[in-house]
Amino acid sequence: MGRFYVTTPIYYVNDVPHLGTAYTTVVADALRRFHLAIGDETFMLTGTDEHGQKIERQAREEGLAPKEFCDRISERFKDAWPKLDVAYDRFIRTTDPDHEAFVKDLWEKIAKNGDLYLGHYEDWYCVGCEAFKTEKELAQPGNLCPIHKKPVERVKEETYFFKLSRWEKPLLELYAKRPGFIQPETRRNEVLSFVQSGLKDLSCSRTSFTWGIPVPNDPKHVMYVWFDALSNYRSALGAGDLARFWAPSAKVLHLVGKDILRFHTVFWPAFLLSAGYKEEELPDAVFAHGFLTIDGQKMGKSLRNAVDPLKIAAELGPDVLRYQLLRAIAFGQDGDFDHAALVERYNADLGKNLGNLLSRTLGLCAKLNDGRVPAMGPKTGLEEDLFARTKELLASARAAWLGLEPHRALEATWAISAAANQYVDRAAPWAAVKTDPARAHTHLATLLEVLAVLSAAIWPAMPRKSDAMRAQLGLEPLRTAIGTDVFPTAMGGALTAGAPLAPAGPLFPTYDEKAEKELLARLVPKVEEKETKVETTNAPAPAPAAPEGASAAITYDDFAKVDLRVGVVLTCEKVPKKDKLLRLTVDLGEAEPRQIVAGLALSFTAEALVGRKVVVVANLAPRDFGKGLVSHGMLLASGPSEALQLATVVDAPPGARLK
Repeated sequence: MGRFYVTTPIYYVNDVPHLGTAYTTVVADALRRFHLAIGDETFMLTGTDEHGQKIERQAREEGLAPKEFCDRISERFKDAWPKLDVAYDRFIRTTDPDHEAFVKDLWEKIAKNGDLYLGHYEDWYCVGCEAFKTEKELAQPGNLCPIHKKPVERVKEETYFFKLSRWEKPLLELYAKRPGFIQPETRRNEVLSFVQSGLKDLSCSRTSFTWGIPVPNDPKHVMYVWFDALSNYRSALGAGDLARFWAPSAKVLHLVGKDILRFHTVFWPAFLLSAGYKEEELPDAVFAHGFLTIDGQKMGKSLRNAVDPLKIAAELGPDVLRYQLLRAIAFGQDGDFDHAALVERYNADLGKNLGNLLSRTLGLCAKLNDGRVPAMGPKTGLEEDLFARTKELLASARAAWLGLEPHRALEATWAISAAANQYVDRAAPWAAVKTDPARAHTHLATLLEVLAVLSAAIWPAMPRKSDAMRAQLGLEPLRTAIGTDVFPTAMGGALTAGAPLAPAGPLFPTYDEKAEKELLARLVPKVEEKETKVETTNAPAPAPAAPEGASAAITYDDFAKVDLRVGVVLTCEKVPKKDKLLRLTVDLGEAEPRQIVAGLALSFTAEALVGRKVVVVANLAPRDFGKGLVSHGMLLASGPSEALQLATVVDAPPGARLK
């Protein structure tokens, strides 16, 4: 028995529950359920982040007091998750009194340690990010936030600084000692590069607005919203019995989007260490997942709000949405939520694979054994092979859940169902019963045992369908208990010969072509024409062919328009079904690394490029390769496609500009 504490980010109340927030929350719940199934004591935390200048302004625009505005939006998040069969243990709000008390205490401990000092700060500030931006991070013209594409504000004010620079070396030592602290590996490399480039002290309070937690003994200052928000993971547990989930013996996992990784892997551990927490009292892992696109389109605000996860769950059932989010998207990578693929996977995986296996098996039991569990006779190689394959796949599924790979866990689970369907076709119990009824009964008993383990194995992802499936098999819903492992490891022993089976009912009724079209018409969002036109206008036109012979002369002003910068390749992978393309993330010294898609695969392996310094055209218009694959820059190289040579530099930091 162990303890497992999993958290989602607390969601900012200037938004509504959408597919992106649903994704993180469903993954957290599925991991919680798996750990319950293997006998761990678990705790899941989610909630809302409610302070900051952005909330104060939005509340004012709507004619509401900030707390009244937060009450209204927070309730939408709190009510949404149970409709997706998410069973959190606490829903925390940063306006909760116990949270505010904890944050003040944390501040005082850090101040006592000498890591807070009063000074003045001036820089560009993005209200949307609730964060300062350096000059090189801003998009031009217009000093735009690279994330929100809105002008930033020049802010100069008195502020308390946190001595983040003091914790640069301890953080690097932490990352080296605990390589699993930041996951996946690609994100770990990004954070390492950021910290190794040098940490500056962090502005930790504001005086230009009032909607926040007041600084102890200096109430004209309110705390930096991230100091407040990050503390929720510990404040939610308090100092009583629940604090056992923060003990060194517990596994603490933070799930976050990749855009807020640095806050969780740099600021948060530094705050905790400064407040006196020991290294063994830090979270075990921060796992950053990728971004979602919708039907190949970037999830802008209007599209994001148009895709309502609760509507999909109401139409198809929460288990179907959970399955698609967990199965179709490789956890840790960017992914696309495709409505047509959702229905296709529903019909194939759920209806024709697992659902068909259940209905045909129960139907044969009703026909050949009066609707009761047949007796298991002597096994042949056919049964032994299926038993062995099932045991192997269950072990793979367990390892994948433990390894934070729910997509692989479900892949292995559904491979069991596929193997059982093949077994039915090979065994043909409907034919065997004519000459050897006992043999036909063994076939059916074998299939029922497979279905019994499947009904338990799908429970973390699809709890409602697990219960329904077990009811048809004459089994009780899966019961979890601390110290008891009920996640299956092998077939056998779940069913009793002669026990009654429930009448077969369609677990996943499939959609024919007409019904599928009608369903998609109801589900696929109708995005405003204006947004579509904007995206089309911004799409780059194909580059004209380069002229043969000497290039035409250009002026210095023409050359100056090209922003050439040094980059370091952090990650690289092949683009599926594209022989020439590699997808790279490149550190250009900006707040976030860039995704660049380059036709380098005929000359380089993906592994050979990681760590290479390259020269990037940083201000090239984005190029959309379709299905959400967008390149934000171009690498300089020479030579034919099969023998390219990359332009590089020897000694220059990421982001250095070539002149």
